[in-house]
Amino acid sequence: MEYRILGRTGLRVGAVALGCEGFTNKSAEEVRAEFDYAIGQGVNFLDLYASDPALRDCIGAALADRRDDFIIQGHLCSVWENGQYLRTRDPQKTAAAFEDLLARLRTDRVEIGMIHYVDSEEDFRTVFEGPILAYVRQQQAEGRIRHIGMSSHNPVVARMAAETGLVDVLMFSLNPCYDLLPPSDDVDTLWADESYAETLCDIAPERQRLYEYCAREGVAIDVMKVFGGGDLLSEINSPFGRPLTPVQCIEYALTRPAVAAVMVGCRTVDEMRAALGWCSATAAERDYTQALASLERFSWRGHCMYCGHCAPCSAGIDIASVNKFYNLTAAQESLPETVREHYRALSHHASECLACGACETRCPFGVEIVESMHRAAERFGY
Repeated sequence: MEYRILGRTGLRVGAVALGCEGFTNKSAEEVRAEFDYAIGQGVNFLDLYASDPALRDCIGAALADRRDDFIIQGHLCSVWENGQYLRTRDPQKTAAAFEDLLARLRTDRVEIGMIHYVDSEEDFRTVFEGPILAYVRQQQAEGRIRHIGMSSHNPVVARMAAETGLVDVLMFSLNPCYDLLPPSDDVDTLWADESYAETLCDIAPERQRLYEYCAREGVAIDVMKVFGGGDLLSEINSPFGRPLTPVQCIEYALTRPAVAAVMVGCRTVDEMRAALGWCSATAAERDYTQALASLERFSWRGHCMYCGHCAPCSAGIDIASVNKFYNLTAAQESLPETVREHYRALSHHASECLACGACETRCPFGVEIVESMHRAAERFGY
């Protein structure tokens, strides 16, 4: 398992983590056995949005004797009514559901208190200007929530949350299909066939700006919908007309700025094994570029994907990192100190570029790398 720091929380999380969907409608013994397998593979991070009491009980039992070794991202505003999950903005229902969550998990806190599913600007204002945020901050002050998070499918709203300075972790829907689409408060557009009917080019700028802002400010992103509800793994359902592997999807997400972990909803140990295969996968098995670069209606041409195909550089420059750090500064009037220090720590810098062009012959996305090195050298001063 590769471990990453979850932004400014300082928490050390496995890059491949667990969603909760796969544990639904299983016995306590089945859930325990699957947690045993995951933990044996180094998993230490769980997202729990579900409000189903039976599921919460099973997970609480599975973690009872190892709670301190596990990081839980528990959702607020997710309630159970009339035998089904509902999202709420009612503060009394939110408080009752959070008490239920802690009790059933047999714990006194969650590491990430995730405000559940905020996609519209109106809903954002309801949550952040009203009693819900006040309740969440009270729980944080009492130590029952260590860090505040928010889940969203809309990059504009996610950015608004990050800019409050209160949110340390964003749970965001991220994969190469969704990255092509403009922001929307209608989550169904992410799955709609008509969204992919026309030619689409490059990552939507609002999404790119979100990832870069979070990377600069230390706001961690953990990823949901990495497989697009399974569509990306299906030759029939993939908008690209060809499937990606679980390892390729996870690699794509984990190479975006600010992303610390991918929350994978696995229904079986075999599905868990396929996702955890990322940890031991070769560079060739992780490589998503060939699946994307040859597509006719979907193009990332000219856009650095941080994939590393440009290596090795004749001067030893880590080109992908230089491009990433430059992009983190591009919209800033001043040079962010954290980005400057990360750039300084590189063994070789953009000014050392020999302009030999060998990297450009290897780039699957046609990036003008020599020019990008010149821009970076000018921006950072060396």
